Parts: sequence; C-alpha cells; structure tokens
Amino acid sequence: MTSTRSQNPKSVALVTLGCSRNDVDSEELAGRLAADGWVLTKDSANADIALINTCGFIESAKKDSIDALLEAHQLKENGQLRAVVAVGCMAERYGKELARELPEADAILGFDSYQNISDRLNAILSGEKLESHTPKDRRTLLPIAPIDRANNSLLRSSAQSGDQELMSASKNGQGARIYRKRLEDSPYAPLKIASGCDRRCTFCAIPQFRGAYLSRSPQEILEEAQWLGSVGVSEIFLVSENTTSYGKDLGDLRLLEKLLPELAAIDSIARIRLSYLQPAEIRPSLLQAMISTEKVLPYFDISFQHASGSLLRRMRRFGDSEKFLHLLSQVRALAPEAGIRSNFIVGFPGESDEEFNELTKFLSSCALDAIGIFPYSDEDGTEALSHQNKVDPDLIASRFEYATSLAEEIVSQRAEDRIGDEVEVLIEFIDGDTIEGRSAHQGPEVDGSTFIQAGPDQSFQVGQYVRAKVVESAGADLIARADQVK
Repeated sequence: MTSTRSQNPKSVALVTLGCSRNDVDSEELAGRLAADGWVLTKDSANADIALINTCGFIESAKKDSIDALLEAHQLKENGQLRAVVAVGCMAERYGKELARELPEADAILGFDSYQNISDRLNAILSGEKLESHTPKDRRTLLPIAPIDRANNSLLRSSAQSGDQELMSASKNGQGARIYRKRLEDSPYAPLKIASGCDRRCTFCAIPQFRGAYLSRSPQEILEEAQWLGSVGVSEIFLVSENTTSYGKDLGDLRLLEKLLPELAAIDSIARIRLSYLQPAEIRPSLLQAMISTEKVLPYFDISFQHASGSLLRRMRRFGDSEKFLHLLSQVRALAPEAGIRSNFIVGFPGESDEEFNELTKFLSSCALDAIGIFPYSDEDGTEALSHQNKVDPDLIASRFEYATSLAEEIVSQRAEDRIGDEVEVLIEFIDGDTIEGRSAHQGPEVDGSTFIQAGPDQSFQVGQYVRAKVVESAGADLIARADQVK
C-alpha cells in the first residue's frame, strides 16, 4: 500500500477502552492519523470511521469492548458512520476469531498495523476487505534474554515538531516515524516508559499479546515529557506493564532511579507518579529514589494480587502477607502520608478457606488507600486455565462480594483518617460550584477525588494546584477547604 493523504480530509473517532497504556496507544494512533490529514472527532456519529481501541484483559473489559463495537455498528446501520474498526489488545489477542464472531466490525487490526494505520483506514473506506489479524505469541519476537534486546528494541530519538499539539519522533536509522497527539486537555497524562512483560503469572495473558519487556530509551522518555509539559501537562503518570523492571533490557536495572531526577528537572512538570510496581522488585534504591526525588509523589501502586504465600506460588508470584506488611511499613516509615493502592484476585483455582482468610486478614491490616477486587475467571492461553480444583462460581461470587465490602470499609476509613491533613490538589474539573481534583495520594480515574470547598472570594481554573485542608470524607473521596493557589 502507498501512502494516500486525502484531498478531502476524512474523519475518525477514537474510542478507548481499558487502561492508561491504551490511552497512550490511542494518542499515538491519533498522532499518526493527524499527520496524514485525518480529522479527529470525539463523536462517532460525525466520523467516517470509528476506531475502537479494545481491552482484552478480563471478561468484563472484553464485554465493554464488544459493546462499543456493536454501538458503533449501529451508527453505521443508521447511516451516521461508514466503517467500524477494532484495534487494541482484544483485536491483537483474538484476531481472526474475533472477526468470525463479530462480523459487525469491518476490520480487526493488530499492533503491527499501527505504523500504517492511515493507509489501512483509507483502504477500508475505498471498499477493500483487509485480512484480519492472525494472533501470535509476541514474546517470540525478541530474544529471550533481556540484555540481548537492546539492538532490537526500536529505540527512538525524539524531535518535537513545530505543531504544538503534535509530537513526532523518528526511529534511529530506519526513517519511520511515530507520533502522539493529545485527545484530552487534562493537566495530567500517562507516559509509557516500557511495553510488554517478562513475568509468567499463571492467570495473565498480557505477555502473549503485548510481548516481551521492552524499555524505551531515557532520552525518548525525557523528550516526550518535555513535550507534554509544553502542551499543558503538569503531572505525568509513568505507565508500563511492570514499571519496576525498567532498564533491565538496556543493561541497567537501576535506570529508573537515574531517570526520575532528570524528569524532575523539567520545569513544566510539577508531579511525577509511578504505576504498577511489582512488590518483589521494589528494591531499596528505588524506594529511596521515589521518596527523596523532588516532584515524585509518595504514591505506590503495588501489584500484590493476593496475600497467601501458597496461593501466590500457584500464581507464579512471590511474597506473602508478612513480607508485604514489612514492605508497607518501610514505605510508611519513609513517607507516612504515602498513598498506596493494590489489586487482588479472589477465587483463584484451589483457593482454600484458609488462604482466603489470610487475604482478608491482610486487607484489614494494611490500611490501603485504594483496593481493586477482581473475581477469578479462566483466561485463554494462561497456565491457570488447566489448573485443577477450580473454585465453585457461587463461592467465588460470595468471596468477591465479601472482599469488596471489606475493601470499601477499609478505603473509607483510610480517607477518614486523612481529615485534618493538609493536601495539595491538582484541579481537573470545574462545573459551577463543583471543583474536583486529586491529592498526591490519589491516582487518576481509579483512586477517588478531592473536592474543594471554595471561599466567597476564591476562583479556580483547571490545572491549578491548591493547598487545602481536609475537612470531610465520603467513601474514597475527600472534601477539603481551599487555602492557597499555586
């Protein structure tokens, strides 16, 4: 296919499901399309193509992705849309199988289509029937040993374009370019530092369709952070499948500790937040760097998944409640105000009453700020799919309900404990008297919000930082009285 920049710009609506990593992928797709003359719109009803960036992680996320595709197809049936295209994790993971089960989609495109996404969409609008993506185990695309991936890692040297809304970056010596265009005007943005995962958790299929662990170069990350700062972002959220592994394929497992001060030196960036830390990989030097580096928030998104040592071994994970509580005590000794969140799976194959009770005891002991509880479900291509002693679905539902209720109580209590604290809030939404933002311990979208009570002579703008005193809590949310604005 040859590149075909349209004389009459075509329009595309990007619909993003799933996590912050998908948000970044959508903005990279948007950048490529904008650079080739496509008009981006938020309304699928006013677009030529709806590009659905799907999530393929768990059953509920897959259902949401299918619903989004069907909704877009209905717009096409009504004559408001010309084509519906699936990309993202679910499209990559299932490919031709998804195409057979969901003929409403005009195309199912995998990750390898992203570089030529404009050509693919132009072909679809021209009436061409594209062959659906054939899934493969993406871990096989790179050497097994992380250190051997450096020459295969498609490291890029970035160069900001003249368009203040569009960042372009070229691959070393390969001539191809990648792009990013912001789809939201929020003062925070995710910044992907790596992709893929080398862990072999028995419940997770992500390494198969996201591939082996691949760090981006520090220079590329720094230049993208500078660009984000230039377009109004003041808080960056470092995302990957496993942030604590950053740099291992570049020959330096402590590269993240070196990167954080360099990110903090960017004047336009006021906050740096890390996501998805593996407890077994939170080394003392990383912990110290997170606590001591200016602008790095005392926020710990730690992937515990369970607290029973015996069950964690069946998950092919490390640790137990004693080790995890020790880690949390280390964090709080260094930063008593730290925000800590985690996710947990209930009903994993063979989970006994004793193992479940160990989990609930751990939850009751660790005073987390945010807790995600997920019921186990079999996932295609995972080792746990073949495990014996599956827990009865009714028992999984019962344990899920109990653990969720317990988690809500714990999170509410933790928020209540913050009454009287002084917090700094990044304002993200204003509607009349509603002024909503996030304190340092609250991650975007999943950890609750802080609502500001403004005085009669106070006014605020999105993107401002406000010093405030917490006066009330409501579930995970805080209500705080404004003090001063930065």
